[in-house]
Amino acid sequence: MREFRGDASLGLRERKKLRTRATLIDAAVDLCDRQGFDRTTVDQIAAIADVSPRTFSRYFATKDAIALALIDEVLDSTAVELARQPLELNHFEALFRAYLAMAESAKVAPAGELTADRVMCIVRIILSSPALRQAALEFRGNSVDAEIAKRMGAGVGDRAPRLVSAVWGSMLMTAVTDLAFEGRDLSQLTIDDVVERLEVTFAEFTGLIAGNRQAV
Repeated sequence: MREFRGDASLGLRERKKLRTRATLIDAAVDLCDRQGFDRTTVDQIAAIADVSPRTFSRYFATKDAIALALIDEVLDSTAVELARQPLELNHFEALFRAYLAMAESAKVAPAGELTADRVMCIVRIILSSPALRQAALEFRGNSVDAEIAKRMGAGVGDRAPRLVSAVWGSMLMTAVTDLAFEGRDLSQLTIDDVVERLEVTFAEFTGLIAGNRQAV
């Protein structure tokens, strides 16, 4: 869980709210990773976090909302890496490099930040629920979408960024779900396994669109 005591720009009340939110997210990670997203309830998350379901609802409208907050941890880190990619890169190549950089950063991240273990917990949670996998693909204008729109000189909700987001999301989800469909023990997967599958899938993807990369 992230620690907020060192942020002098935040008041005590704001720091307490951030800690409660982080505690709820950590509780969701623990439960969803152990028993799957679909079998986890709001009441269970609230109990682990030692708050009431009513308090939970002040931070997250639904269980899906807290799951999307988990996904956003990965997206926010990836968006930082995406902003560092050269503008002359094809948008898909830039996204690919950004995700690889995020994974490398996670390997050496200190406790309390987005570590490789945290990333893999999030991956397993996504794979545990078809409904959550679908929700992850829906356009939300997240931080990665916003960075892609910036690179394209477009609004985050414009058609071109949404098209890139949809195509990339489908490619990324194909890579991740391949690992589940192979019947592998998800608890034994590492972030390197995910990176390897992403590299293979991206190579296949770029082969399919060869000659048409200027379209986006």
